[in-house]
Amino acid sequence: MSVHLLVLIHGMWGNPGHLAELKRIITETYASSSDDTQLEVLVAETNSENSTYDGIDWGGERVAQEVTDKVVKLEQDGKTVTRFSVTGYSLGGLIARYLVGILYQRSFFMKVVPTNFNTLATPHIGLPRYPSFFSAVTSSLGPKLLSRTGEQFYLVDKWSASGRPLIEVLADPDRIFHQALQSFQHIRIYANAIHDITVPYVTSAIEVEDPFALHETNGIEIQFEDNYPCLIKSFEFPVIPSAPTPKPIMLSPEWWRALKPRRPFLPPPLQMRFPFNLVIYTMLPLLLPVFISLIVVHLSLATKASRARIRLLEEDRTNTQRLIDILAELEDKVELVDASPSREEKGKQVAALPILTPVQVRAAEWLNQLPLQKQLAYFPDVRNAHAIIVCRDAKRFEVHRQGEGILRHWATSFVL
Repeated sequence: MSVHLLVLIHGMWGNPGHLAELKRIITETYASSSDDTQLEVLVAETNSENSTYDGIDWGGERVAQEVTDKVVKLEQDGKTVTRFSVTGYSLGGLIARYLVGILYQRSFFMKVVPTNFNTLATPHIGLPRYPSFFSAVTSSLGPKLLSRTGEQFYLVDKWSASGRPLIEVLADPDRIFHQALQSFQHIRIYANAIHDITVPYVTSAIEVEDPFALHETNGIEIQFEDNYPCLIKSFEFPVIPSAPTPKPIMLSPEWWRALKPRRPFLPPPLQMRFPFNLVIYTMLPLLLPVFISLIVVHLSLATKASRARIRLLEEDRTNTQRLIDILAELEDKVELVDASPSREEKGKQVAALPILTPVQVRAAEWLNQLPLQKQLAYFPDVRNAHAIIVCRDAKRFEVHRQGEGILRHWATSFVL
């Protein structure tokens, strides 16, 4: 029997349970397919929880081994993998791009048709910086507290032999990762247009401008898909910019209503009803420093453990055929040229607008040479849309169910 193997890869700090809704929906969609090809879903497991600190490359190597083992198991059961697809969420999308490079180098696609390549809320050009204090802190601490993955997220790693960051190498049209992506019949990426605090629009949609950054004031007009109300069909700006909304008179009913935020102030675990919410707000000055301290300690310990794991992996002589070693000779010939203009000096900086480095701009230009289909999700009244786009924890948080329409669209757009 012919098998279409679909690999699902979760994100940072993730586990296979985060992709339970993706697996459920895609399985339901093709449960009664009349096609002669059987869909087999593999949810990657070896790169879970703290293992996600170890880098995009080591994550890709682990998942590649899972794919190899799965193919062998299917063959033992009398089945043949004839088609291959992969969907990555957040960090999982970058791991997916590394994975297909490994498979391409191993000539996996000589016998297997690369069919669907999908990502959801993936930082394709790394994590951008914003002109804010919080962004300055995370950009500084991220590479230190998230081990190898953090360095790669913020493009401070010197992954290649020539010193280029992995994000740049992944996007380079002359490298195997870009060539592997080109071989897929369908490439579709999903991004949150607004309110993704974790992976902003510009990097998940692979764009250098953010038309939604000022959506509350710039008059942008958005149309939605009829069958998927959280999915943007099209958007445009008015020919004549809308006049700024006058500020309400102090103490008027409109003034009081304006004080109430549309989006929740706290993340879902801390969103409680009256009067318990007042207790949380009252204790925030005490809880916040303790909470931040615990997070920093946890991240530091996880990073230390990750560095130790990476040293052992790199010392293991059985890993000499890693893709990074194979590409080393090619990378020695690359000349580092940063000819792209910096985007940091373009007029007055606005806190909502990202600051992209020349490498990020170049990576976006390279990736946009691919036949990408871009889908934008729109969740206006949530604190952080990052988990919602994949219904990451729908059993615990009802708000995560808002993303089901996105997953339904992904499943129906999937080519078996």
